[in-house]
Amino acid sequence: MEKRHPTLGCCGIDCGLCPRFYTEGTSRCPGCGGEGFDRTHPSCSFLTCCVRRRGLEVCAGCPEYPCARFDREDGSRDSFVTHRRVLPNGRKIQENGLDAFLLQQRERMDFLKKALEMHNDGRSKNLFCLAAALLSLEGLRAALEDAQNGADLKERLMMQAEAEGEELKLRK
Repeated sequence: MEKRHPTLGCCGIDCGLCPRFYTEGTSRCPGCGGEGFDRTHPSCSFLTCCVRRRGLEVCAGCPEYPCARFDREDGSRDSFVTHRRVLPNGRKIQENGLDAFLLQQRERMDFLKKALEMHNDGRSKNLFCLAAALLSLEGLRAALEDAQNGADLKERLMMQAEAEGEELKLRK
């Protein structure tokens, strides 16, 4: 089985909200199970277990979820993309289904694309990616609307993050 949705990691990472997903050149990541993923991440134990062994799209569809592989996924460390949403994403998928989750992720990706196209000063990609992953959809919509009316999007997102109690920084 091949993964149908590379924008969502089988572990629950929002690959479609990662800066490397939007990078041009050799450092671009194709997303979980996307074309060329094996060259970028040849030994992903999540993909091996979830997709190749069990034939699932996401780990949240497994009766053993969350298994011991998730013991380190407490949100305290990040890579290029935040890991703070791995377990909450899995819970949302279990509660509402994969299609509903992907619909919301698509809206987050649409926000990110608009932010990058219209408001990126060359130094804002990571901030926009984190905001898209961590802030509420309502907050993202409001921030983008305010920016379309002349407000500074980065400033507006920082205000929204403070209001929601989120920190728009990767935790290394």
